[in-house]
Amino acid sequence: PTDNLLNSFQIKHRETMYIRSIVLVALVGCSKAFLPTSHVAMSTTTLKMSEESAVEDRRSFVTKTGTAAAAAAMATTTGAFGLSAPANAASQMWKPIQLPFSDTLYDIDFDTPEHGYIVGARGSFAETNDGGNTWEARSFSNLDAEEEVTYRFTVASFTNGEGWVLGKPTLMLHTKDGGKTWERIPLSPKLPGEPTSITSLGPGKAEMTTSSGAIYVTENAGRNWKAQVKETIDATLNRISSSGVSGASYFTGSIINQVRDDDGAYLAVSSRGNFFLTWEPGNDFWIPHNRGTPRRIQNMGFVQGDINKGVWMTLNGGKLFICDDEPSLSADTFNFREANIKTGGYGITDVAWRTKDEVWAVGGSNTMYVSMDGGKNFSFDKSANDIPGNLYNVKFFKEFGNQGFALGSNGLLLKYVG
Repeated sequence: PTDNLLNSFQIKHRETMYIRSIVLVALVGCSKAFLPTSHVAMSTTTLKMSEESAVEDRRSFVTKTGTAAAAAAMATTTGAFGLSAPANAASQMWKPIQLPFSDTLYDIDFDTPEHGYIVGARGSFAETNDGGNTWEARSFSNLDAEEEVTYRFTVASFTNGEGWVLGKPTLMLHTKDGGKTWERIPLSPKLPGEPTSITSLGPGKAEMTTSSGAIYVTENAGRNWKAQVKETIDATLNRISSSGVSGASYFTGSIINQVRDDDGAYLAVSSRGNFFLTWEPGNDFWIPHNRGTPRRIQNMGFVQGDINKGVWMTLNGGKLFICDDEPSLSADTFNFREANIKTGGYGITDVAWRTKDEVWAVGGSNTMYVSMDGGKNFSFDKSANDIPGNLYNVKFFKEFGNQGFALGSNGLLLKYVG
């Protein structure tokens, strides 16, 4: 009897999984493509702001709020994050930087070697004028305190005094004068997906991506946007799967972790970590690729910021794979090799090339690793060994002397000192 019950349960379980698979395919098939052509202004998804609203929404920075001042005073008294630098960091190549808040940090960017901004959770927003050695909190004068705490600023991008910031719930801010004044850019409710990244490209020009795989460019400071891709990721995946292409059945889900190289090419990872996609300027669609391993993808990026020099991929269990030759974007899989890195199972969240040979990886429990042979072999670095939390992002600014920063939880900011 027990065997009969078990067999019955297994049959019902298989039937349930089959039904779920049918429902999933049906949902993907419902996706609609967006088809604005290159010569047509996006009237249905146009992001405009009238002159009157531009004046009303223009934002000025308060030099420092009372709360930020108190936090800065406490940081000065107790040390960064309430902790001193690790005493036993013999191989320390990074130093902790004091910040006037202790919230999770998401992005950092500079428009000169000295001037930059850092953004994070709970409305965290700070400015530096000395290359990132000291930071002052900033807040918007006509954004009430309760509303500002709600926002999570996730992306910052600056070029020659012009800057863009994204936040959640959906928020886009723009400055033309190095952050002295800001305006809030309205976004169309017809935008496919939520904005996930933005890159400043020059006076009035920026490139934005969304969670549905849309890529838009503006040349008039966000008042109009022009689509660069002809269909959403869901529509692309459904078209490939329904075309009968061999092996296409694994292309399901939405995308996360879009990253842009210096020439405008993109990498994106599926939300389930079971495949990745690439896109280059001039292409009409994203191209999906198999990950080539049973482990789930955690994050991906470019070797030396250039897709033509290769890509890297981190996997569950602290694995790092690198394809350090020019990948064929039409291929189903890339030629990845596993890097020699002993993480003890801690996940790797980000990787960045400082030079052709010097490569840094960061991850959970504030672990840091460095390679001096182009990413073949990594050794442990103790710079953040005694500081609790997790590191999420590591960036080097080659246009500004290769200065580098690592960002993490609890307001953790590390600066590269070599």
